[in-house]
Amino acid sequence: MLIPLLINGFLVAFAVLIHHEVLNGLFKLGQKLKLHRNMGVLMGVFGALIGHVIEIWMFAFGYFFMYNSPYFGTLTGNFNGSLTDCAYFSFTTYTSLGFGDIEPHGDLRFTAGLEALTGLVLITWTASFLFLKMQRYWHRDEVKN
Repeated sequence: MLIPLLINGFLVAFAVLIHHEVLNGLFKLGQKLKLHRNMGVLMGVFGALIGHVIEIWMFAFGYFFMYNSPYFGTLTGNFNGSLTDCAYFSFTTYTSLGFGDIEPHGDLRFTAGLEALTGLVLITWTASFLFLKMQRYWHRDEVKN
């Protein structure tokens, strides 16, 4: 149980670090560039989406590694063991969409639960970031008028 715990801890910690760096980078870039509010918000949205996709693919590689090892459990259902299927499972888990066509067994259940929790936290972090970004642009435009 120690190795799955370490792998899951790494996946969650690395996802949080990636997310922090993406949002921090977007914030710093927004400070340097004087963009129209729509461009600033779009830059924030697309940048955050790119960050989420990177995090999801990181979990997908984790599933792929763990699935192809005899120690961590398996994924069953509409699943052929490919990296693409791992990415699909990761996208549906991270977003808590969970179609249910792929089911984790063994230690992979723990990974799926942690990914869903991580996705929830990071998606809400993004929503807060974008709200503050939009609020800043709205306030700046109100001051001009």
